[in-house]
Amino acid sequence: MAKPNVIVFFTDQQRHDSTGIHGNPLGLTPNFDRLAQQYTHVRNSFTCQPVCGPARSCLQTGQYATTTGVWKNGIGIKDDATTLAKRFNEAGYHTGYIGKWHLAVKTEGPVNAEHRGGYQYWLAANCLEHTSDTYDTVVYDNDNQPVKLPGYRVDALTDAAIRYVDTHKDEPFFLFLSHLEPHHQNHVDDYPPPDGYRPMYDGRWVPPDLAALPAFAAVQEEHAKSQTLMQGGTTHHHLGGYWGMVKRLDEAFGRLMDALKSLGLADNTIVLFTSDHACHFKTRNSEYKRSCHESSIRVPTLLAGPGFEGGGSLPQLVSLVDLPPTLLEAAGLDVPATMQGRSIMPLVHRRGEDWPEEVFVQISEAECGRAVRTKRWKYAVRAQGENGNKNPGADTYTETYLYDLQHDPHELANLINSQAHTQVRAVMRQRLLRRMVEAGEPVPTILEAATRPSGQRKVTEAETLQ
Repeated sequence: MAKPNVIVFFTDQQRHDSTGIHGNPLGLTPNFDRLAQQYTHVRNSFTCQPVCGPARSCLQTGQYATTTGVWKNGIGIKDDATTLAKRFNEAGYHTGYIGKWHLAVKTEGPVNAEHRGGYQYWLAANCLEHTSDTYDTVVYDNDNQPVKLPGYRVDALTDAAIRYVDTHKDEPFFLFLSHLEPHHQNHVDDYPPPDGYRPMYDGRWVPPDLAALPAFAAVQEEHAKSQTLMQGGTTHHHLGGYWGMVKRLDEAFGRLMDALKSLGLADNTIVLFTSDHACHFKTRNSEYKRSCHESSIRVPTLLAGPGFEGGGSLPQLVSLVDLPPTLLEAAGLDVPATMQGRSIMPLVHRRGEDWPEEVFVQISEAECGRAVRTKRWKYAVRAQGENGNKNPGADTYTETYLYDLQHDPHELANLINSQAHTQVRAVMRQRLLRRMVEAGEPVPTILEAATRPSGQRKVTEAETLQ
């Protein structure tokens, strides 16, 4: 049997609830929704680092950001890192990268060959948001010469990906297509969709967490220094454009899948759709991500193609760091021991009895933080006084957040000071410490949050294990 081709369709800053299969009523993602139902939908998919560069380093290596060394933006991936491209190169694949890289030290412009992670074909820019605009897509080729691509940026990069697939259809290939959308355009601090798309979605559906936060006193008090946050972040100003960007991404995803079908490659091409992190529109801090909340860490993810037919909707919690070993195993390649993630192929084939009960998240830049999330509980700590730009980790953290996602899915009631949840905090604290050690971090001190009576009944021991 021929080696399967592999394509990663990677978006930037996309919320899981931008998709219809996750409850969005606007009809933005018919292609994603259809393929998620036909193949394998990773229903509970989370980034392991809600910052662009670190998340990308995790997806290229299958390692946590503190292991890759790219724990914040502006740090280049190690030249000797064992990346997906290198593993596929060794297996006889042609490898190509198109779009945003964000894994070189230099913020703007081209990326030297030795810093490209081993990809053979190159049509990319390090920080695409700094070298292009919505209708001005400039990337760099293998010789670091600028190439201007026609069309709206999503279409320009997708067209380039389709040309790559057509050119390499007679050999096994691994293609990584990395979009900027629906990330904001930095120089205007806006989410510019294609012309005519913003009016279609302005003033329409608002996700419940974003709709609730403007009136949420605790958030307003916590972020009282930020006038933007006092007014509910940028939700109502930016959401129409953001939805328009998501719509165009799904249209592009559909065109790529159509190209595979027309070239006779659909039945032998594995396709991963995922994102680096989500977006909370400055409702949780003064940025768009970099927090432990669902609106920052939960992303849409599906896997289509051979091995994923009828996989259904996976209930387990899956991390971004689990996807590289998944792609390798699905393609029939060995997973290197350096990868810290776990292939989800046993879950797809209903053999995931020993799958971890939680996902682990490292947070940098806005804060130096750590979090674990189970199906019911989320627990997070922060290094007090530690600048998230100075150190990858800390010796001491303080408990910051505890959410009961079963009763508070939109994370509006922080229970970290609740006396009734003391036992939950103790269990989650140990889970976090264990996951930090497993990720290669030293054991820190976690200072317990002060507790006060909450008026709630005491949580039972059984409930702490959920």
